[in-house]
Amino acid sequence: MSRRSGRLTLQARDENAPEQNRVTRKRKSQPSKKMPSATKKQSYEIQNPWSKEGASPCALVETPHKELEPTADLSGFKQFRFKNIFIKPSPLPCLSWASSDDMWIKMLNKDLKYVHDKDYLLQHPNLQLKMRAILLDWLFEVSEVYCLHRQTAYLAQDFFDRFMVTQENVDKDCLQLIGITALFIASKIEEIYPPKVHEFAYVTDGACDMYDILKMELVMLKGLNWNLCPETAVSWLKLYSQVEAQKDGTNFLVPHFSRETYIQMTQLLDLCILDINSLDYTYGILAAAAFCHFVSYEVVHKVSGVTWDSVAPCVQWMSPFMDTVRALPRVELKRFDKVKPEDLHNIQTHADYLSMLNEAHHRQQDSKDRLSPVGIGGILTPPKSTEKPTSH
Repeated sequence: MSRRSGRLTLQARDENAPEQNRVTRKRKSQPSKKMPSATKKQSYEIQNPWSKEGASPCALVETPHKELEPTADLSGFKQFRFKNIFIKPSPLPCLSWASSDDMWIKMLNKDLKYVHDKDYLLQHPNLQLKMRAILLDWLFEVSEVYCLHRQTAYLAQDFFDRFMVTQENVDKDCLQLIGITALFIASKIEEIYPPKVHEFAYVTDGACDMYDILKMELVMLKGLNWNLCPETAVSWLKLYSQVEAQKDGTNFLVPHFSRETYIQMTQLLDLCILDINSLDYTYGILAAAAFCHFVSYEVVHKVSGVTWDSVAPCVQWMSPFMDTVRALPRVELKRFDKVKPEDLHNIQTHADYLSMLNEAHHRQQDSKDRLSPVGIGGILTPPKSTEKPTSH
């Protein structure tokens, strides 16, 4: 769903290369040993994975950031684990340019491979929760100024959060540099005509110069181990919207969903992503929960395959954010002089997200003692009068 500009020359393996060419890299300090054939592949495709009953088998996925302890047979090779992915068959339509089943499996594996953890702030005692929200809000604003795409802004958010997991004792004075560098890297991956490095330095108002950004770029790329292609929350949301609006015989690459509804959902997602607790959920679940607040659960299940038990906690957590968005005037599609009308909904926009976040947190606090059960169909409703407990 994303467009690659090719500005970064990645030394990591090509995920689209044939499987037989993908092998794990041995440590130089270890003697060469034979590796079992089952562990040779970095990426796994399942042929004819869908059973008649509709449930998929296990998928072998790489365990992120972990390695086996040196042993006599396997020294230094990455550890793998089995993950049960019980979902409905791929919701993607038949594609002339790719296998929809293989694409779906790869997207699901990305959600498992690109791990994020909200507890990384424990490694940075000088940082506070609100600092992350302020930084992301500012990155959204910069993205709007330079007409960057939503995928670019969400890639920057992902790079920032995953990079911070790899670091310790980062000072608050370095946050802006890390954030603008994450946006700089994301724009070179996603944008056709990314802004120059001096333009990113300019928006920091002298806090960072070009050489600071270029040095931090190298540090971040090494920290992220060049893993720069996650499926972000907004890419999942766009996919769900497209699948739901898809009709027979139409081009899947051309958007068919309502742009007006789409920007309402992205505003909700923007607000939620500012809260660090959003990192409790995978990006696919986060997008499905946002989608669930605008359509029925049956539609969400059709386009994503997720079960209600999987998405319900996120739907409930997101409810105060949805109430905050609903209380405000309906967001309108913004116009940008240099952007084609058919691409306007893809441009990252900015609102008074920090005030909205404070309001959502107040609503969250007020509802903690009076949580309603989650209703079937994705709607949070109070219990029926016959189900309410009676006092004795």
